[in-house]
Amino acid sequence: MINQGAATRPTSTGRSGERAQSGGMQRRNKHQQRTDATRKALIQAARQIFARDGFEASRIEEIAASAGHTRGAFYAHFESKEELFFALLEQEANRRLDEMRAIIERQPTPRGHLDALREFYTGRARDPQWAMLMLEFKLFAVRHPRMRARLAATHRRIRASLNLGAIDKLMPPGIHGAGKAPESRKVALEALLNGLVLEHAYDPARISKARLTALLRALFDAIVVS
Repeated sequence: MINQGAATRPTSTGRSGERAQSGGMQRRNKHQQRTDATRKALIQAARQIFARDGFEASRIEEIAASAGHTRGAFYAHFESKEELFFALLEQEANRRLDEMRAIIERQPTPRGHLDALREFYTGRARDPQWAMLMLEFKLFAVRHPRMRARLAATHRRIRASLNLGAIDKLMPPGIHGAGKAPESRKVALEALLNGLVLEHAYDPARISKARLTALLRALFDAIVVS
């Protein structure tokens, strides 16, 4: 008679195979975690050093050392300093979108959503380092036509992936929100923000922080609300 229990009991070979497969998955998961952690550390270090020294003056060796890694680890994750900047740009865009959506969704009414979007826009002036870093990199790209085309294409891809249309659904009827607005409105808002932030950083006696905020609010209303 066939022993049914014996027929269904896993063999030692089968158990060994399962353990080996499980161990392999754990090793791959740990390797991926280390890879992700290294990449994140390099991006964070790059943001600090780019802001401190400027994009062109920053050195790959210093970025890697600041992240606790070697030059070889840098090149294991990024082909160049420019590619690292693109990764930073994408991370920053997604972070800002998440922050904007969270601020807007906390408000109970469409009018409150609009007020929150205005405050988010003017609040970006509190991070002048990022605005100046973007301006510097754009100037770098303009002087290097191959990089300019890549930066513009990367910007377009990031904007297309952000699903800004979801923000528009929260706006009052007739309002040109972040996603519905023609591209020219978005360009105007970004250019005005960056230009005024630069002027404030350059000559705060000419345009104070309070004046900067008031101007940004007025310009937002003129472009988005009117």
